[in-house]
Amino acid sequence: MNFVSVVVRARLYVWLMLIAALGALANSDARAASVQPLEIVTKSGVQVFSVEMATTEQEKETGLMYRKELADGKGMLFDFTPEQEVSMWMKNTYISLDMIFIRADGRILRIAENTEPLSTRIISSRGLAKGVLEVIAGTAQKYGIQPGDRVAHPLFNGH
Repeated sequence: MNFVSVVVRARLYVWLMLIAALGALANSDARAASVQPLEIVTKSGVQVFSVEMATTEQEKETGLMYRKELADGKGMLFDFTPEQEVSMWMKNTYISLDMIFIRADGRILRIAENTEPLSTRIISSRGLAKGVLEVIAGTAQKYGIQPGDRVAHPLFNGH
């Protein structure tokens, strides 16, 4: 093997490693949050939602930012284990949401309805919450979801 073929093979190896690394990085960033079913038991019946899970710090920081729409029956569930005082905001969020703060036992603590898009105003749980469910604005009123209603999902005890 001459010097030129060694250099060519070395460069080819470096390029292949670079391409593999970039591919792995792109796949990790593009990974969609897992989607799971969630039920809310209200006085008028059971409402079923399909929720994206926000469990990593990056997923929780980004949330539903930059999205232009969110279908009825869809949402995002933020895992704030262990139960704690939670503060949210609507920075870079273009659609109005209902934020449903949920205690560790699965009971709804508080609902912040019709949040203001793009606002940096802090929206607090006003008590200890283990999770926050974000759904399209008007969902709580449409389905009669109220504080005290039970959320059934593996994140909460007594589901």
